Formats: sequence, structure tokens, C-alpha cells
Amino acid sequence: MKKLILLLVLFNSVISFSQEKDSTRVFKKRVLESAEVDFLASYYHQEGAHSAVSGGIGSEKLSDGASNIVVAIPLNEDDVLTIDAGISAYSSASSSNINPYNNGEDGNIGNIASGKPTPWQASSGASKTDALVSLVANYSHSSDNRNFIWNTDVSFSNEYDYTSVGFGGGITKLFNNKNSEVSLKANAYIDQWRPIYPIEFRSFYNISPYVYDQNGNHSTVYTNQFTPWISTNRNSYSASFSFSQVLTKKSQFSVFFDLLQQDGKLSTPYQRIYFADKANFYVGDSQYIPVYTTTANKGVYQLADDIERLPNSRFRVPIGLRWNYYVNEKIALRTYYRYYWDNWGITAHTASIELPYKITDKFTVFPMYRYYTQKQSKYFAPYETHLSTEQYYTSDYDLSTFNANQYGFGVNYTDIFANAKIWDFGLKNIDFRYNHYVRSDGLDSNIVTIGFKFSLQ
Repeated sequence: MKKLILLLVLFNSVISFSQEKDSTRVFKKRVLESAEVDFLASYYHQEGAHSAVSGGIGSEKLSDGASNIVVAIPLNEDDVLTIDAGISAYSSASSSNINPYNNGEDGNIGNIASGKPTPWQASSGASKTDALVSLVANYSHSSDNRNFIWNTDVSFSNEYDYTSVGFGGGITKLFNNKNSEVSLKANAYIDQWRPIYPIEFRSFYNISPYVYDQNGNHSTVYTNQFTPWISTNRNSYSASFSFSQVLTKKSQFSVFFDLLQQDGKLSTPYQRIYFADKANFYVGDSQYIPVYTTTANKGVYQLADDIERLPNSRFRVPIGLRWNYYVNEKIALRTYYRYYWDNWGITAHTASIELPYKITDKFTVFPMYRYYTQKQSKYFAPYETHLSTEQYYTSDYDLSTFNANQYGFGVNYTDIFANAKIWDFGLKNIDFRYNHYVRSDGLDSNIVTIGFKFSLQ
């Protein structure tokens, strides 16, 4: 009888424990309650007068439209799979000058023979437009207490002359009642160029009857230092560390630093170089060649001396911090600072501020300002300043000394209950932003972005 009672007690304990365990599993809070979908779109336009394709002179006009769809799927209480697919398409007067003649990228010089070349204008060649497609898959797992998260990701992107494959992962640890957070991440990208060279390095046999010297006299002695690439790979590796801390009920800060190493072909194969110690040669309407430097767009095109050449290794270190302060229920302050250094000689400082103001429970507006200053790379020099005896050279003004100011504002709509619905999806958030960018070298641009977040109901 005592044995029977003991067995009943043990059986009841097992049942109770099992029920308790099942109950815990049933009511465990999910990392992501339901599938979410983000639709993102942007439009970017820029103007400038320092095209790297044209050796540091000429139009930098470019327009780009991009869109992404991001789908986050909860696989169970702890695991989330996120898929990010995007496409970006641009039209560029600058890159069209890889071959400025209207017959495109087929190796022909086009309408030179007719005496009507059209350099420095958008041609119909393949380089005028391009589309970048990308796909990223990320898998993340959270521990039962949500204090430890690990993730892994793979990525792929492709455009007309470039393909990239990436992979990586990271870990995040929360402690101190989730008031402190440490993150470590690492990524690698294995990329491949399909180099496109300026047209004069591909089709000189078609150019030669129309080559003139700087006095407008016909010449057949055009020479250059161009040699095609032997290898076409570019690999990038990065390691990131960040730490964030809640200081008070109203204040939070975070610090971060990255280590980035790049190896392989880090220059751009279609960006021209003109040397100061080499004679100039042109194609086009010979009567305008003697006044080419003072008269633009007169059917004259200067032949390059070489393409951009840069070291096959680059080490980069950005270090930064963020500090956020919640003034009251209506307004907050978000600040950011970053210092950047690399072994090409570039140093830079970035500072930004954002002031979100909550108009209602659902609508927030936020003005933004960003300042950037940069000291140029030791390999940069303007148009016709480099010497042919140098080992490395670029006239890309992205690597020059400049200051930049960015002004913008945004409007955000948030409804955590997703009352507005489209089919089975509830609208949780709309985010709109506009930014105007002005650089001291004459480049200016505008970008508009909008995003929609939906959750499956």
C-alpha cells in the first residue's frame, strides 16, 4: 500500500512538472510575433564637375532609383529568418563617357568618322545605365532569456561589371538587466570585376585616323601607359565591436569600432588619368582643339594616358560613438560622431544631430544635420597633375580633401496595433526622409527615401 501511494505521488509530480514545462513553452514570448514585410524605395540625383571617369573633369550627373523588400519570418519562438532583396538602377552622364560616342560599348568609336563626335554627353552605350541586384539572407537565434543572440548571413549582388558574394555572422550579449549590450560581428566579401576600360584603350585602330595633337595637327604617335589587369578579384574582410549602455532613464550611449581589410583590385578600371609630363592627344573636330581647355563641348575628346592605379591593399579603421537623450515625452536628442583613418592617408571626421519631435502618439518629425570633413589620400591629384613616373595615381575627388554639409528632415508614422490593413497585412510604420548634400568641391545631391512596414495579422 505504501509503495502504491509513493508511486501515485511520483506520477503526480511528473505530470505536474510536465504540465509546468509545457505551459512555459506555450506562453514563452516570441522574438517576433508574426511575419513582417518592409517596402523601401529611394531616389537619388547628383550634379558635379569632377568626373573620375573623365580624369577629374566633366559632368558627374547621375540619377539612381532603388527599391528593397525585406521579409522577416519567425520560424519559432527563438529563430527569425530575414530575406532582403533589392534592385538599384542608375543613369549616368559620367559613366557614359567610358565610351562617349553613341555607338555604345561594342568596341567602335561610332560617329567620329562623320566628324560629329559628342563627348561629355550621355551616350547610348551600356555604361550609361546599369542595374544592381542584391539578395541577403540572415538567420538569428535568441536564447530563452533573450540575453544572448547569434546570427549568420549570406549575400549576393551583381551588376554589369561586378559580382559580390558575402558571408558572416555575429553575437550579441545583453546583461545588467538588459541595460548593457556588447556585440561582435565579422564579414567577408569575395568580389570579382569584369573590367571595362575606356574606349581609347580598346579600339585605337578605329581612333588613329582621327587623332590630333594639342595644336590641331593630325598625329599618329598617340602613346599611353595602359596595360590591362592581370587579376580581377577584390576581397574585403571586416570585424566590428560595439558596446551600448543605458546611463539613466533618459540617457543612453554606445561606442563602436571596425577593422576593415581589403585586398585585390581596389582601383576602378574605367577611371582615366592624364599626366602633366605627357603630350595631349585628341579626337574630334580639329578646329576646336587649340581652344579645348577654354571651350567645352565642341566635339573634342582628350585621349587618356592611363587608368587609375591604386595599391592592392587597404586597411581602414572607423571609431565612433552615439549619445541619445530623451528630453521629455515630446522631444529627444540623437547625436553621432565618427573618426576615420586608413593607410592611404585619408583621415576624416563625421558629426550629426537629429531632433525627433513627437507631434502626436503616431506622428513624429525630425530635422537632421550632418557635417563631414576629409583629408585627401596621398595618391590623389587633380586633372593633369600626376606624373607618369608615379606608381599610384587617382583623380577621383571622393579621395580628395573636402568638407560636406547635409541637411534633411523626416516624418514618421507609427501604429503598433496596425489598425490600417491591406489584405492580411497591418500597416505598422511609414518613414519618409529627405536630405540635401553639398560638398566643397562642387558636388551636390538630393535623396528621397520612403519605407513601409507591415505585419501579418
